[in-house]
Amino acid sequence: MSSVDTTFRIGSVHYLNAAPLTCGMEQKIIFSTPAKLAERLRRDELDAALVSITEVLLHERYDILDGIAIASLGEVYSVILAHKKPLAAVKEIFCDPASLTSVNLLKVLLAEKNLFPQFKPLESYTSAPEQDFVLLIGDRAIEFQRSPHPHEIFDLGTAWRELTNLPFVYAVWALRRGIENQNLRRELRTAKQSGLETLEKIIKSRTEFDEDFRRDYFKRHIHFHLGADEKRAIAKFCELLRKHNLGPVFAPKFVS
Repeated sequence: MSSVDTTFRIGSVHYLNAAPLTCGMEQKIIFSTPAKLAERLRRDELDAALVSITEVLLHERYDILDGIAIASLGEVYSVILAHKKPLAAVKEIFCDPASLTSVNLLKVLLAEKNLFPQFKPLESYTSAPEQDFVLLIGDRAIEFQRSPHPHEIFDLGTAWRELTNLPFVYAVWALRRGIENQNLRRELRTAKQSGLETLEKIIKSRTEFDEDFRRDYFKRHIHFHLGADEKRAIAKFCELLRKHNLGPVFAPKFVS
């Protein structure tokens, strides 16, 4: 029996942090970056995708699958601003072209410090160590931190927790409205349950980085539930996006 109804087109990211949410579905998934997944969703080329929370909040065309997210309570390690100069000196930031939510989160965090730099696309990852301020996400952020570098690290998960005392939700399952997707929702919930039940196997079998790091990352830095605290965090993020004119921002709609 197929793990996913093949009539549904489902997208996810390549990053290590998404592995438990696509357990058993890997052969069915269209993998891409958060930014490209969002583009495909907007063109109705996907029925569901694990995308940045910003994509859902800034476009009133998706439902959020309740109960599932990629989130952190404090240090996330894989969403960072690496900087050679003090934050107060920031004038421009070169951004990972794959990023969506991280750019808006960083804009909010810096605006709360009365800092309003220019944001520019990073032309290549090889140039990241040369930049005074560079925003990196996912496996690229992890690789950067685990390699020699002269930068200080501004972890966006830590900064958000210090600002709000809340977790931060980076990604959710966005469901295209207007189609019958009850079976799809059930399959995505089953995949998450399977991923969490076999997390130790995932930690041992994945090839990114080393096993000790993978275990620490999954056990300490990120979690996959979307509950009351995470929803309060999304509401707070909406509030701050509006405050700093990063909208229009639409109230999220959760479906089970």
